[in-house]
Amino acid sequence: MAELSEYQKKLKAEFIENRGYWFPFWQQVLEMSPEFFETYCNFSSVPWKTGPLEPKVKEMIYIAMDIATTHLYLPGTRIHMANALKHGATKEELMEVLQIVSVLGIHSMTEGLPILIDELKNADMGGELEAIELDETALAHKQEFIDNRGYWMPIWESLLKLSPDFFKAYMDLSSVPWKTGVLEPKIKELIYVAIDIATTHLFLSGTRIHMRNALKHGATQE
Repeated sequence: MAELSEYQKKLKAEFIENRGYWFPFWQQVLEMSPEFFETYCNFSSVPWKTGPLEPKVKEMIYIAMDIATTHLYLPGTRIHMANALKHGATKEELMEVLQIVSVLGIHSMTEGLPILIDELKNADMGGELEAIELDETALAHKQEFIDNRGYWMPIWESLLKLSPDFFKAYMDLSSVPWKTGVLEPKIKELIYVAIDIATTHLFLSGTRIHMRNALKHGATQE
């Protein structure tokens, strides 16, 4: 490591004060481009200097975005888990974050299934799906999902018709944090928002659903 100038030392101290940690990667950026480091520090510090979320929740959101299957940035996950624990997060809370994020792969179904339905219609094969009526078991699964997760969307209806076993398995998996978790509902929903709107995913329909749910559970615009 090169000897830092007084200007660089000042920037490093500001980063640590604002963000609460340091990592060797930032040392390299600071040495090679202090101007960029300064602007990034200012940018990334805004939620820490003005945001209403408590520090451990901020860190849990970083964890969620770093460990999401669309990103898998393990160094960042380790840093922010350590930071979250330092800010008072429990192992149960962090395990719940991982449980919530683990269901991100369902978007392969929510995005792919509408295409399948359209193509079935284009091939004059859509009538069979439309003719399927939900039986009592399927209707019970639908109500259980609504009770557990607090919402419903039309694509779940199609999935329930085409693959009730898969729907049930997904419902059971995704409901665990809602049935046994320790995080309050609005924090769960903010985590869903974070992984849906992450740059590596940008799943806008899910973002809208979970923003709506978060507001319903008491989240504010801030």
